[in-house]
Amino acid sequence: MLAKRIIPCLDIKNGRTVKGVNFVDLRDAGDPVQLAEIYSAEGADELVFLDISATEERRKTLVNMVRSVAEKINIPFTVGGGISSVEDVDILLNNGADKVSINSSAVKNPQLINDLAQKFGSQCVVVAIDAKQIEGQWIVHLVGGKVPTELNLFDWAVEVAERGAGEILFTSMDNDGTKNGFANEALAKLSELVNIPIIASGGAGNIQHFVDSFQKGKADAALAASVFHFKEIEIKALKQELRNNNIEVRL
Repeated sequence: MLAKRIIPCLDIKNGRTVKGVNFVDLRDAGDPVQLAEIYSAEGADELVFLDISATEERRKTLVNMVRSVAEKINIPFTVGGGISSVEDVDILLNNGADKVSINSSAVKNPQLINDLAQKFGSQCVVVAIDAKQIEGQWIVHLVGGKVPTELNLFDWAVEVAERGAGEILFTSMDNDGTKNGFANEALAKLSELVNIPIIASGGAGNIQHFVDSFQKGKADAALAASVFHFKEIEIKALKQELRNNNIEVRL
């Protein structure tokens, strides 16, 4: 059995790590390079960096940050935010990123998924999907959750996998920042529908929530932010508890 992965997520705005609830009310959570180094030392399996206010100007800042992080850590890290072309990905990978995460750009131009998978390999391509329930349907949202689309989460996930994505990072906007647990029913359905890894995101509040994401949600990895940033959960203790629940992790 493949080991389940624990992934701290750093949402970056103006060069700082921030964290909010339901995608709003952001507060400062520290220096991203410093946090990356700490998480790498504490046993995180991977890191995700999302430039949540990406513009052309910040893209340059992000490249410098990616380079700084790559020098400090020895675990894979994924970078997302404002990526809309093969050239953008080329620059980030050349500066030390291991994978990229695309979201809005994939919805607007689904061919981008194919192009990136073809040029860099599927293992490099993570498609992030932010969705929330509207009248009982999981609807995909864009631009940091501000813009609803007409896409259904499950239909879009199937298309993404068929186009060559290596992983799906699914964030439940309803659960994000609430600390009430992950959207396990939706996670389990995604895992049944596609044969690529699903990363659970949105809702981690305690160690049991991680256990549930793997046992009930069938997730391959679980991502969280504030519970790690504000020291509410220590990664080593989390992994030990997962082991105690017969969930395979790398200690």
